Amino acid sequence: MNEQNGASVEDLRNILKGQVLLPGEPGFEAAAASWDLSVRQEVRAVAEIADAHDAAAVVAHARRAGLGVAAQASGHGATTALNGTILVRTGAMRGIEIDADRSVARIEAGARWGEIQAQAARHGLTGLCGSAPVVSATGYLLGGGLSWFGRKHGLAAGSVRAAEIVDAEGVLRRVTQADDPELLWALRGGGGDFALVTALEIDLYPASELYGGRVIWPAARASEVMAAFRRLTADAPDELTAWFTLLNPPPSPDVPEALRGPLATIDVTYLGDPDKGRELTRILDSVPGVLSDGRGPLSPAEVGGICAEPENPTPILYRSELFGEFTEEAAGKLLDAAGHEGIAPLAMLQVRHLGGALARPVDGACGAMAEPYLLGMLGVTFAPELEEAVRARQEEIATALEPHLSGRKPFTFLRSDGAAADAFPAETLARLRDVKRRRDPNGVFRSNFPVSD
Repeated sequence: MNEQNGASVEDLRNILKGQVLLPGEPGFEAAAASWDLSVRQEVRAVAEIADAHDAAAVVAHARRAGLGVAAQASGHGATTALNGTILVRTGAMRGIEIDADRSVARIEAGARWGEIQAQAARHGLTGLCGSAPVVSATGYLLGGGLSWFGRKHGLAAGSVRAAEIVDAEGVLRRVTQADDPELLWALRGGGGDFALVTALEIDLYPASELYGGRVIWPAARASEVMAAFRRLTADAPDELTAWFTLLNPPPSPDVPEALRGPLATIDVTYLGDPDKGRELTRILDSVPGVLSDGRGPLSPAEVGGICAEPENPTPILYRSELFGEFTEEAAGKLLDAAGHEGIAPLAMLQVRHLGGALARPVDGACGAMAEPYLLGMLGVTFAPELEEAVRARQEEIATALEPHLSGRKPFTFLRSDGAAADAFPAETLARLRDVKRRRDPNGVFRSNFPVSD
């Protein structure tokens, strides 16, 4: 889109309460940067909006000027699809309101999961949060959302009851199942291509009792840890979630020598009585050589610390795959492909147990995740040669496992060069494209993974 009708990006300064930054100005590069530093977002301007009225003003102005709008809070999941747009930063909109009687939260677009969990925990409640507390809840929910508690309660997008949005005409609206089921369907897992979301109303769930933590072994124990993981997940109740991870952490003087890797870990949460959680995960005690065992009673506010994921912007290359089956043969191939000398140059290789309510369809674009396990591979790419090596290693492992993979990828786990077509069934993608054509015919909104590409 090109500027037209005499409207320009510079004019935004006259109509917004929040700050507007343009290329070449002090602070612009930092404001335009994504959390994944390997992705450079070459945007026309950054609008750090103060509230929903600012959001409406940006969209109305962009529509008049013939420009596109892309919204981000924390900048996770960024791609170059946003290039040439006005980047709307919603990070200042962090309001959270908990209605404990209804088990509902209203969260503004910039609220992060760690903040939501801290407030929900005071009432013995939890949201369907992911593993990283710094991730913005809105982007996560718009993309489907794979939660610690998804096996019990399903994909997180299904917890969205209502959305407060700016539509393509620049009008503030509230979207519910009663008044606009089509748009709510698209917003439940279809991404940010249909509106600029300023707030969401989401369901919360009982979590007065919770158990979990990380158990760590040296990577030399990986085959035994994997065997325990497969036994643990073979008949796990829906309240129990377990992830197997191989780690190759960078050296750090802040980490004890024994935990500097390479390592094998199992992360668990159990949504219920801690004594029951301890009993269900007792099989992990049979694997010798434990370096650290962090299992114990938890508050919902503490689940973001289980995986100790990086909180600061980092250049990464991530690839995910879904297992159509995760048999003993598949597990063996994975360990063989990962190698007995460690997973370098990858920093992490992870298998997440899915199933349970995740396999039950949501009335939303996210649908269901029928596959029983998820594979994730991550490398840190501080130099171009590292990116090439990480990409090659990921391809090597995926090729070895290809007979066991479904070929589909979760929307929120697409890598930066992925596409919506990699995540959605053809029928769902066609429906999303129809919603896009009718709700945003001029292409005002641009998501990280546009459905129309």
